Amino acid sequence: MFLVINIYDTVKRMTGHELRQKFLDFFAKKGHVIVPSSSLIPDDPSVLLTTAGMQQFKKYYTGEFDPMTAVHPTLGKPLGSYSAVSVQKSFRTSDIEEVGDESHLTFFEMLGHFSFGDYFKKETIEWTHELLTKVFSIAPERISATVFVGDEKIQFDKESYDTWSAFLPIERIRKGPRADNVWGPAGPEGPCGAASEVYVDDLEVATLVFMEYYCAKDGNLTPLSQKGVDVGWGFERLAMILQGKKNIFETDLFQPIFEKIILQIPGRNDERSKRIIADHVRGVTFLLADCVHPSNKGAGYVLRRLIRRAMMQTRRMGFSENSLLSLMDGVIEDYSFYPELKRNQADIKREFASELEKFEKTLASGIKEFFAKFPEWTHSDESSGFHKVRKISGDDAFYFYQSHSLTLDVIKDLAKLGGHIVEVDEQEFERARDKHREISRAGAEKKFGGHGLLLDTGELKARDEAELQKVIRLHTATHLLHAALRKILGESVRQMGSDITAERTRFDFSFDRKLTDDEKQQIETLVNDVIKKGHDVTMQEMPYQEAITQGALHFFKEKYPERAKVYTIGDSSTSLGHPFSRELCGGPHVQNTKEIGHFRILKEEAVASGVRRIRATVG
Repeated sequence: MFLVINIYDTVKRMTGHELRQKFLDFFAKKGHVIVPSSSLIPDDPSVLLTTAGMQQFKKYYTGEFDPMTAVHPTLGKPLGSYSAVSVQKSFRTSDIEEVGDESHLTFFEMLGHFSFGDYFKKETIEWTHELLTKVFSIAPERISATVFVGDEKIQFDKESYDTWSAFLPIERIRKGPRADNVWGPAGPEGPCGAASEVYVDDLEVATLVFMEYYCAKDGNLTPLSQKGVDVGWGFERLAMILQGKKNIFETDLFQPIFEKIILQIPGRNDERSKRIIADHVRGVTFLLADCVHPSNKGAGYVLRRLIRRAMMQTRRMGFSENSLLSLMDGVIEDYSFYPELKRNQADIKREFASELEKFEKTLASGIKEFFAKFPEWTHSDESSGFHKVRKISGDDAFYFYQSHSLTLDVIKDLAKLGGHIVEVDEQEFERARDKHREISRAGAEKKFGGHGLLLDTGELKARDEAELQKVIRLHTATHLLHAALRKILGESVRQMGSDITAERTRFDFSFDRKLTDDEKQQIETLVNDVIKKGHDVTMQEMPYQEAITQGALHFFKEKYPERAKVYTIGDSSTSLGHPFSRELCGGPHVQNTKEIGHFRILKEEAVASGVRRIRATVG
């Protein structure tokens, strides 16, 4: 009689925390600078949210930034090295409706290491094998790889093939096509090159991208001045492998959340709903931590979708939406690797609770009207089976979207409450939405007389020359307000948005409490003092990075050109001893602050969690 022992069960399971740290430590010892994760709101205008670890390093590959001299925005100083390593927060929006199976996620993490002209293919592959076998203790016979077979544009990747051959038998090195083994560019143009995929037990765990070319918009390739390496590892998949689990939801990245869900509803075991709730609460927590706010467009719309889908799943499982807040506490505790979660915990929960309350009211009236229109959907059709397919027109779907803020996801989930599957005419829905936008746009043009001047920080709206001059005065006053807020309240204040009309300026900024009357008076007085002193307003065009180095303020969500306009109010020759205000901006502005007139704060109020708004005017 033989005793069969699973060797993998005898090894201590590596936790998610240990996995992140071992990865960073390994490459730090290889000379890489550890760079914190960048925000989920990317500097890259080609993507809505951060989708890969290389995005914060993109300009090093193109040669636009020198890692030894250019200030890296996440570090606040130059990298000081030609290689870096990170654990990057990432977000995928294309698979939201697929979440619930064994593999799809919205929020995920990428382990990455990067070279900007330092090492290349040989070192990368050698380190990959060393990491897998020596650090992660994965048996060599479980590992396989692919390399690019070559085509008319990029030749066969012989160097990668030969390097892998030193570690793997040739039957475990497959030559793959362009679709699988050429990566990039990230967007319409950018760096690209051959890629080598790495597998454990036939599950892909890493992609080694060797940047050798710049791909233009027309598809033409030109060699990069310096070769680069971009390696991305699937953190969740590695955790699954190293913890001996069958899918990512069985790992310690999700099990603590599942345990809390089960405590809320003992006896219920709806695996799909559990996965959706766990994924969405995790994603919502990280989006809120990076100052994304629920809205009906862009990243804010993604956030709102996740919150509302999570709420619908809690209803399906029969527990209170308020329980989602306790799940959020668990995410913040479990993901202590990201200090911004704990630091912003109060704001995250306040914003989440506010959106839950808003949607609860919206949902109550929406559900009532939805089932009033479709009463037969409240129960399943037993004669046709539980999952009867129902159809809803795009016009009806848009009505519920526009009138009750019910997204297509929520509409489909409402039907599931009655045991049905809904097919929405999404093309008709988009046509209805486009028509609504055209009507809204026409109304706005009529309201503002067809005149408008779009700026980097918002919209200036004016009907005639007299109004335009008032708007310009208010615009310059807004720069003074921004600087005054930072001087009175502290330099953690950041611009979150602005909007200027002939009647007032509206300025949104990051701050976690209501301003006192004394603070508002100090801000108003400081702005008026600068106005009275008659400082010149000067403009200089300079490289964007140089402007940031000089301390120019900017709207962090705005995308600026490589050469940007910098407006300065006051300089070192004035009594201030330094500029009072220096900002990246598209203009226009007054020539001297005396032209502004008297500045007056009209109102200060909350906009969202951690975001305040000041309305002000000049006269």
